[in-house]
Order: sequence, then C-alpha cells, then structure tokens
Amino acid sequence: MRHNLKKARNEAGMTQQQMADYLGITLRYYKKLESGEALGAIILWDLMEGLFGTSQRALREIQDKSPCQASNQQEHSANLQ
Repeated sequence: MRHNLKKARNEAGMTQQQMADYLGITLRYYKKLESGEALGAIILWDLMEGLFGTSQRALREIQDKSPCQASNQQEHSANLQ
C-alpha cells in the first residue's frame, strides 16, 4: 500500500473518487494506484506532486511489501553494491 499517497489524500480532505476525477481516471484505476497494484503514468504523479506538495518518490513508495517483494528488493540492492 502507498501509505504516503493515502495520507496526503486524506489530509487534503479528498475521497478516492475526488482524486480519480481530479486526475481524469477511473475510481478503479485510482484504487490500484493507491494500493500499489498499478504504477501509473508520470503525468499522474506530476499532478499529485503539485496538488499535495510532496515528492513523487515519497508518494509512490510502497510500504507494505510481501515477503517475495521484500526479498527481491534486498537482492536488487545487493546487486547494485
């Protein structure tokens, strides 16, 4: 789940439907963005960055990772060193 995105949306007092309308996408697609199931186009993240005043990197961060995702990320990090 993208907790930073959800937190920013809640702090702005916006519903998921309002976010979808603001971005010009479907509610279903917005929910996938917020849950981390979809990556989303850069233009969407540009719009959200401007709306919330928070970096795209922070908004896109997925905090809840499955054990498989966490293992893959650790492996990827080790390969970069």
